[in-house]
Amino acid sequence: MKLNNFKFIILKLKRIGLDLLDCYKGVKNMGNEENKNSDISVEEATTNNPFAQSDEECKNSEAKVENKENKVVEEETEDKSEEKEPPQVDKTAKELETMKAQYLRLAADFDNYRKRQAQERESLLKYGAEDTVKKLLPLIDTFDRAKKSVAEMDDPEKIKESFEVIYKQLIDCLEKVGVKKIKTEGQEFDPVFHEAVMQTPSSDHKDNTIINELQSGFQLSDRVVRAALVNVAVSE
Repeated sequence: MKLNNFKFIILKLKRIGLDLLDCYKGVKNMGNEENKNSDISVEEATTNNPFAQSDEECKNSEAKVENKENKVVEEETEDKSEEKEPPQVDKTAKELETMKAQYLRLAADFDNYRKRQAQERESLLKYGAEDTVKKLLPLIDTFDRAKKSVAEMDDPEKIKESFEVIYKQLIDCLEKVGVKKIKTEGQEFDPVFHEAVMQTPSSDHKDNTIINELQSGFQLSDRVVRAALVNVAVSE
């Protein structure tokens, strides 16, 4: 009796298991059919929708949007650069104005300098001998006094002494203004300072030595104003 009951229970369990398996399969098949139906509905919605786009069209539209955005950015950059140009132009114009003003100022200064130099040169040519005349005025005073004294003198020796005093004062005045008398007698002949107008054979003087002076020579500083005319000794 107990064995039969046990078999009966086993058979019941098997039947329950088979029923559960059939239920599981049915549920699974229903899930697959629903998924297929959902895929078909999505595809139908995509194909039937006039506003739906493919993947490539989406990519192309995105690229177009990016290009438009880049163009907008470039245009904004160009606009900014164009906005920045006027200040640069204003700066250049100011620099040009400054340089023009400086040029005009320099031109005016140079013109004033040129006029001033011309006036100074003219003044130098006209009054350059003023200092020399001042140094020679004492000599003229001495000549005036000597003229009065000579009229009252009867002694030739005193007249000679007065003449030598005046001559010495004249040489001193010339030296003060830079004029010096060229040395001649007893000096060796130098064609820079001397001009030989005579040659005299002599055994008392060395060859090419100046015997006497025929006309005085003078030099202003280092420049010869007039060469001295001399007589030069030559060997017999």
